Amino acid sequence: MSYLMKGFKGHSPVMHKVAGSLFKAHTLKNTLGINEQQFKISRASSQLSSEKVKSYNYIIVGAGSAGCVLANRLTEDPQNTVLLLEAGPKDTLLGSVRLMWKIHMPAALTYNLCDEKYNWYYHTTAQRHMDSRVLYWPRGRVWGGSSSLNAMVYIRGHAEDYNRWNKEGALGWDYEHCLPYFKKAQTHELGQDQYRGGNGPLHVSRGKTNHPLHQAFLEAAQQAGYPFTDDMNGYQQEGFGWMDMTIHQGQRWSTASAYLRPAISRPNFSVAEKTLVTKILFQGTKCIGVEYVKNGKRKKVLANKEVILSGGAINSPQLLMLSGIGNADDLKKLGIPVVCHLPGVGQNLQDHLEVYVQQKCTKPITLYSAQKPLNMMRIGLEWLWKFTGEGATAHLESGGFIRSEPGVPHPDIQFHFLPSQVIDHGRVASTMEAYQVHVGPMRSTSVGWLKLKSSDPNDHPIIEPNYLSTERDIWEFRQCVKLTREIFAQKAFETFRGPEIQPGNHVQSDKEIDAFIRQKADSAYHPSCTCKMGQPSDSTAVVDPQTKVIGVENLRVVDASIMPSIVTGNLNAPTIMIAEKAADIIKGLPSLQEKNVPVYKPKTLETQR
Repeated sequence: MSYLMKGFKGHSPVMHKVAGSLFKAHTLKNTLGINEQQFKISRASSQLSSEKVKSYNYIIVGAGSAGCVLANRLTEDPQNTVLLLEAGPKDTLLGSVRLMWKIHMPAALTYNLCDEKYNWYYHTTAQRHMDSRVLYWPRGRVWGGSSSLNAMVYIRGHAEDYNRWNKEGALGWDYEHCLPYFKKAQTHELGQDQYRGGNGPLHVSRGKTNHPLHQAFLEAAQQAGYPFTDDMNGYQQEGFGWMDMTIHQGQRWSTASAYLRPAISRPNFSVAEKTLVTKILFQGTKCIGVEYVKNGKRKKVLANKEVILSGGAINSPQLLMLSGIGNADDLKKLGIPVVCHLPGVGQNLQDHLEVYVQQKCTKPITLYSAQKPLNMMRIGLEWLWKFTGEGATAHLESGGFIRSEPGVPHPDIQFHFLPSQVIDHGRVASTMEAYQVHVGPMRSTSVGWLKLKSSDPNDHPIIEPNYLSTERDIWEFRQCVKLTREIFAQKAFETFRGPEIQPGNHVQSDKEIDAFIRQKADSAYHPSCTCKMGQPSDSTAVVDPQTKVIGVENLRVVDASIMPSIVTGNLNAPTIMIAEKAADIIKGLPSLQEKNVPVYKPKTLETQR
């Protein structure tokens, strides 16, 4: 992570974690990070450009984790013409990934979590159940989207997440219909098997450092009574093991690298960067194209088959509402003509919260020394030269999933272990030799929403995740802290264990732990579910199981927003799967299916482990 790479700038880094309550609303407004001259709608020409309007079969809005996949798969047919529109810039400079090392060097990942050039830089409302803190939500605004900003952890979720989707109305999205698309996307360095793919564009690897603290963490988890799993994306998610990562030959392997660049030379494919889509165009309820702003000029482009929104869980519902699809009462208040009353747009917002439990390390083996200026220079130069060394990993190489209590059928708590101390998600340099776990509940019962602030596409929407609003969620987080402390107390850590840094030994009672959670929990950056997939008879659904927007024609949403409910784990791998599956749906192909693939179940639910 980029706490290894501090010092490449000649001044203190600007990536300090947004200190919730210190951020006033006026400092958050409209932080798009693109040249204002390019995107200020009020400065765009009042009339659409008189240039001849171009037409494509498909227009995809958003070159992120889903959009890059769709662009690649739909242009495999030379008869399909596809236009991909991205609000942010390319992820290369002069065609070079080395010159864009802040994106492509795995250890540099947090640089872009605060760089508004590649990031929408969203913030939530003040969270009333979290001491009125304003939480920071980075989302990718660059080729590759959030797959160019994330921590490169490849986690699919649990089989039962997808079986639940099917029961929630997303028919045909159960595990046996989703697993083949995870495999289709993937080339795993350990080879193909019943769960892993071997021929896909997305390269997935395991960590190479074999760090003694990762070893200690996995040993301690087993000493605490949890199983070791050799593949948490395979037969058995439950337990602790080595994590899969979207890193290939020492470089971040985003969807831009995996899907976009290999397709970019196809004659039927066009892609535009620094292009802000401001409105979906309709004739009645038939979608015919989009309006966008580029270089200060407002233009339109037509789709003679479909427009596909892949802007993510914030941008996709925002664009739907700006275009007249959403809760009619809310739209009318903002003077937006209603195309279709669809009250589920922007509702059902779900995310993962996490907290860091940190322990001082008594031996100088953490990543603390790697943050010294000379060491950072050495690490950076080695990576630039041959894509190896400590810069070639995000260092989140081990982790696990457990159940919070007896009776829970499959894991509902996730761990990421890191042999370093992180302050404010890596935006502040660590101060000592330490290690930590990122831990949080996976299926929180708190559900939020987002709404338009205004009819101006430049205005960020109002984001209300409604964190920690239920007693169950508060209890689960308490368990996260207690169960982590139990693992850190095992014999495997004896030779490394110093005093607890966070929460600290003074935090012991339930009341004290709850206060710590309110003060320190933060988003794991997994917003989802705001354009929920379901049956047309479900008044809260936004798209049907074919990913078509309900109530209009020729419009789809394909990204993490269409998840009916959040999955057990990180969201990048599921989002890529969604796009792979949707591509077959759009092509009119029958769904891939693998029946009766075995999935681990605990021998008994009477115990927690």
